[in-house]
Amino acid sequence: MARLLFMGSGAFGVASLERLVRRHRILAVYTQPPRPAGRGHGVRRSPVHEAALGHGIGEIRTPGSLEAPEIQAEFAALGADLAVVAAYGLILPAPVLEAPRAGCVNIHASLLPRWRGAAPIQRAIEAGDEKTGVSFFVMDEGLDTGPVLAMFETPIGPETRAGTLHDRLAELAAEHVAEVVEGYLSGELRPRPQPTVGATYAKKLRKEEGHLDFTAPAAVLERRIRAFDPWPGCWCFWRETRIRVLEARVVPGSGTPGTVIALPLTVACGEAALAVARVQREGRRPMGAEELQRGFPIPLGARLS
Repeated sequence: MARLLFMGSGAFGVASLERLVRRHRILAVYTQPPRPAGRGHGVRRSPVHEAALGHGIGEIRTPGSLEAPEIQAEFAALGADLAVVAAYGLILPAPVLEAPRAGCVNIHASLLPRWRGAAPIQRAIEAGDEKTGVSFFVMDEGLDTGPVLAMFETPIGPETRAGTLHDRLAELAAEHVAEVVEGYLSGELRPRPQPTVGATYAKKLRKEEGHLDFTAPAAVLERRIRAFDPWPGCWCFWRETRIRVLEARVVPGSGTPGTVIALPLTVACGEAALAVARVQREGRRPMGAEELQRGFPIPLGARLS
């Protein structure tokens, strides 16, 4: 039984933590501090924090940074064999990376070196990639540049959305995390350097990226709608009303970008057109385009922005 540390915050790491708890000793869980969330700004623990509590892990640490020497000393004093990192959200300085006997292994949601960085799931869909996966790699001081222990693939289909792909990759990681950890610690799995060819960077999502620019090709916008679901979402405006576009498909058509060229809601783009299927007005529930038109008509020839 290995002596492990688990470092994670987002929901992506929860299933992996739950698999490791069954087979190894978790000395401590490191996760980001509870933060105000929701309309009432109540303090909310991270998904990993909640999972650790649910499994009775008593040592849960929530530093806001790992840069302080005293934090690093406390980390090293745990005497771990290995730290497993999954969507933690904090930079690990060299003393932390070097403290466990076998270092730190990161679970990353792409097939490295494709999509290093903060938003690999969304950027893979946005770019039209046909496959992605999870990579287990030994961390160094670079951004997702360390040597790889193992990778596991999954397809990206024409209807794949970021939320469902996130959940699928989280489960894929959990299916393999114990075997990778055990193989690495036993010496059966040896890290191999990442290729230098094909490296790309998945920049962090910005909320404003969700504002649809209809001068872009319809295929690009359709991928973006799926990539940015559930956050930040994609939207446009009709007059002063913001309309979130939840689902659309690429169809033949032409016209001034942003113009409604067919009903219930087909919009001309820089190349081809988007037939919008599901939408959501601000403060309203999601609905089909036909229902939108009955209660909030957008006429033929209208220009969306």
